[in-house]
Amino acid sequence: MDIQVVNAMNYEEFVNVFGNVVEACPMITAAVWTDRPFTRMCALEKSIGDFIDNLPRSGKEGILRCIPDLAGRDLLRGTLSLESQGEQSRAGLTSLTPGQRSQLSELNASYKNRFNFPFVICARMNDRDTIIQQISSRIRNSPEHEIKLSIEEVKKICHLRLLDIFNQVPKAIKL
Repeated sequence: MDIQVVNAMNYEEFVNVFGNVVEACPMITAAVWTDRPFTRMCALEKSIGDFIDNLPRSGKEGILRCIPDLAGRDLLRGTLSLESQGEQSRAGLTSLTPGQRSQLSELNASYKNRFNFPFVICARMNDRDTIIQQISSRIRNSPEHEIKLSIEEVKKICHLRLLDIFNQVPKAIKL
C-alpha cells in the first residue's frame, strides 16, 4: 500500500484497514485519521504511538485489557483476530504440550490477577520458551513498570502489523 492511497482514504476505509494495528482498539486509528496527510508509514506509526503515550494511565490499561491472553480461551475457541492467530501460531503457542499449556494458563491467571490486564509481549519477536520465561520474570515488576513495558510491546506489535499492511519486509526492528 502506498501512503498516497492511505491519505486518500475516507474515515471508514482508514479505520477498516488500520483498525486492528492495536488489537481491538479501532478508536486509536479513528483518532489519528485526522492527522493526515502522513508523509510515510513511520509518520502514521508515530501518530499512533503519540496518541497512546498521551493517554492517562487508565487509557493505557484499557488498551492492555483488549489484548487476548496468549494461548488462552480465544485461541482455543478460534475467536482470535486473524492477526493475533498468526502471531501466536508463529510463536509456537498453537502447538503447546499439555504441560506448557497448563503452565502458561497458570502464569496468565497470576499475571492478570496482579496487574488487572493480560500479559503482553510481541509474540512474533519471541518463541514459546521466551514468552514463558518473560511472563515468569515480568510478574515481579511494579505495576508502573509493567504498564510501560506492555505498552512498548503493543507498539512493537503495531509496527509489525503496519509493515504487513504496507507490504514491507522489516529490515531491522528497533527494540
